[in-house]
Amino acid sequence: MKLALIGYGKMGKAIEEIALQRGHQIVLKIDIDNQADFTKNNLADVDVAIEFTSPHSAYENLKKLMLNNIATVCGSTGWLDKLEEVKQSCSENHGAFIYASNYSVGVNIFFEVNKRLAALMAAHKDYAIQLIEIHHTQKKDAPSGTAITLAEQILENIPVKKIWVNHVSEKADELEIISERTDPAPGTHKIKYSSAIDDIEIIHTAHTRTGFALGAVLAAEFIAGKKGIFEMKDVLGL
Repeated sequence: MKLALIGYGKMGKAIEEIALQRGHQIVLKIDIDNQADFTKNNLADVDVAIEFTSPHSAYENLKKLMLNNIATVCGSTGWLDKLEEVKQSCSENHGAFIYASNYSVGVNIFFEVNKRLAALMAAHKDYAIQLIEIHHTQKKDAPSGTAITLAEQILENIPVKKIWVNHVSEKADELEIISERTDPAPGTHKIKYSSAIDDIEIIHTAHTRTGFALGAVLAAEFIAGKKGIFEMKDVLGL
């Protein structure tokens, strides 16, 4: 499989390493220093593009990839107000697209555990809920995309919670997300249900970027040759 890496920072390099180990070719690398190479001609031989950039550049990158009918795996966060536009462009151009806030196999299993626990806790209103996410200081967005996914899953399953907020809250209808930035910290997400009697807590802690990179490459392998809009649960059969 011939891959384009749109974004060649720490994640891009980790994805490159995994992709090469799995026998794929990297035929195009685009970063801030060579934007002029991000052209239709250079995309011509690409089977799948993997886009990991910043909240400020992701949308324009994705628009270009969709218009050029390039199957795309996107892991950038902080741009989701434009997600429906990208999906529409994908459909109009008969393309293929996967977005996930987190490509780690373990995190996607964690998502399923979070949904199940939230459904079980919905009737138990004595428990306060708090979500904590911890990342390295270079992470540009807060809360993390993974934390937002976890929060939205909780909102879908616990009717008393109507909205998430990125601060401590005493309001019963607000789900608080606490964002901490410290080094080194590849990523930790905690969901805690607390009552006067006991606490219930689930935690996912990433030790390296390898899990995220492997998941992105698995997603690229899955989407190659397909048409449509997919999720990571499709890739993993969850």
